[in-house]
Amino acid sequence: MCGIVGYIGKKQAYPILLEGLKRLEYRGYDSAGIALRQDDGGRLAVVKTKGRISALETLMQGRDTSGTLGIAHTRWATHGAPNDANAHPHVDGSGRLAVVHNGIIENWAALRQLLESEGARFRSDTDTEVLAHLFARYYDGDLERCVQQGLQEVRGAYGIAVIHADEPDVLVAARNGSPLILGVGEGEYIVASDASAIIEHTPNVIYLEDREMATMRRDGLRTATIDAVPTHKEIQQVEWTLEQIEKKGYPHFMLKEIIEQPESVADTMRGRLDADAAEVHLGGISDIAKQLTHARRVILTACGTAWHAGLVGEFLFEGLARIPTEVEYASEFRYRNPIIDEGTVVVCISQSGETADTLAAMREARLKGALALGIVNVVGSTIARETDAGVYLHCGPEIGVASTKAFTSQLVVLIMTAMFLGRRRHLAPQEAREIIKGLQSVPEQVRGVLGLNEQIQQVAAAYKDCPNWLYLGRGYNYPVALEGALKLKEISYVHAEGLPAAEMKHGPIALITEEMPVVFLANRGLQYEKVLSNMEEVRSRGGQVIAVATEGDTEIRRLAKHVLYVPDVPEPFQPILNVVPLQLLAYHVAVLRGCAVDKPRNLAKSVTVE
Repeated sequence: MCGIVGYIGKKQAYPILLEGLKRLEYRGYDSAGIALRQDDGGRLAVVKTKGRISALETLMQGRDTSGTLGIAHTRWATHGAPNDANAHPHVDGSGRLAVVHNGIIENWAALRQLLESEGARFRSDTDTEVLAHLFARYYDGDLERCVQQGLQEVRGAYGIAVIHADEPDVLVAARNGSPLILGVGEGEYIVASDASAIIEHTPNVIYLEDREMATMRRDGLRTATIDAVPTHKEIQQVEWTLEQIEKKGYPHFMLKEIIEQPESVADTMRGRLDADAAEVHLGGISDIAKQLTHARRVILTACGTAWHAGLVGEFLFEGLARIPTEVEYASEFRYRNPIIDEGTVVVCISQSGETADTLAAMREARLKGALALGIVNVVGSTIARETDAGVYLHCGPEIGVASTKAFTSQLVVLIMTAMFLGRRRHLAPQEAREIIKGLQSVPEQVRGVLGLNEQIQQVAAAYKDCPNWLYLGRGYNYPVALEGALKLKEISYVHAEGLPAAEMKHGPIALITEEMPVVFLANRGLQYEKVLSNMEEVRSRGGQVIAVATEGDTEIRRLAKHVLYVPDVPEPFQPILNVVPLQLLAYHVAVLRGCAVDKPRNLAKSVTVE
């Protein structure tokens, strides 16, 4: 992985491909490249380099960039180091067939051995180059057919785009486990791994399914399975606009998206809450409401930040809906032969709807008879299409690699879903009405928390050089501690650990020194006094206590060196407010340390490989 763009049409391909790559920069990458089928001489011009797209752009200066057919790629290394040779596109021995690829070819080593025995000479360490030589092995003047034949021998995940110098009117794309979208314009097509590379040119898109391929010509499009069975595709509309994926004057997408959270949280709940009727309206799951009401067990499965949202969801589903709930790492779920009983509901949480581990967990759960729900942001994504039902976040595009507004919207959706079920199981109307009214107040409360930005920047400046941080919370706020630590790790490259506050004394307390910042989620609630005791333990050992606390709590000033006050809200809503200062704290530490906030090293926005 990470980013694919391909173009065929009447316009010059190079500026479209280059701009498309820039739109995909947020996904994370370590090299970039481009292949153009040039009008003069009918050859492929391939240029690729380690590093940023700006380095590729520099290499292209002064070169012939003519051509109305081309493919481009940003790579996030899986097989082989990040270097010029391993960058995409990859070509066959003749240099006339080029391919870009997201995913992992599992049987690449065996295929490479076969191809080398037949005389193929490899120039890289990647699994992707195998595809170029494999397709060339079958090429007889028909690019579509050689790709179909080659893919019959491939095991693994792929999203690919392929061109050939001898066929100036053909662009072939295929997917299996790695997303590809086709943008449909007037006499032109754009293939991309993400809609952000398409929406500048057309809102009309087609989503390829697994084991499906498309052959695009200037005068039309044909889709089929890789077994050559024709398929019929409906053109859909991308909901996002170009304006939504611009920075709008902010220095980083991450800051923009943190600041957007009052609006994104409001958008997530818009039209879904009815306080007068004490009802939550979730159209995506209304048709299966009866099945959900009689659920015996809920499993929440996700990765990374979405897994932290799932941990909060466990409290919500058990507290508001009274359903036994557990949370599973999606990457582990499918490999341990999970027990799926009758009445089990599996909820898959993924911002992109394309996370490979979560998608695999969902498919395993459905295979074993579970009812599968999706909580995703991207309309038309694979998880959205393959689950039995689900709820969209509707929080708008999230460009920053480190998730912020998607996390808070996931929390809102989990609250609403737990409410939806709770109202049908045991919640009285008055209780439900109070919860709904409280939730409706959250966007403005988030706006108030954003007012802490300047104070948080000062805290960040005081501790930016500390090599180790600890984040502690209890109950609903234990997952927030995990998320705060993850944010700091992701974008500032500082080691941080999140723990349940009570677990700190069972080992990690040995790490506490006067040089260690310890961030406590210390809101008033059921375990408030216990948290104060934990703060005393840290303070007595010299730890630098930073507390997120409830407005009006003056007692906590005795225990904390820095206090960030948030509004007093019921415990189920505390994670939404508490995570915002932790997002800002991570952001400012990263900026002060000179880190690439929107493009953290080694990370990808949508992890589409296992």
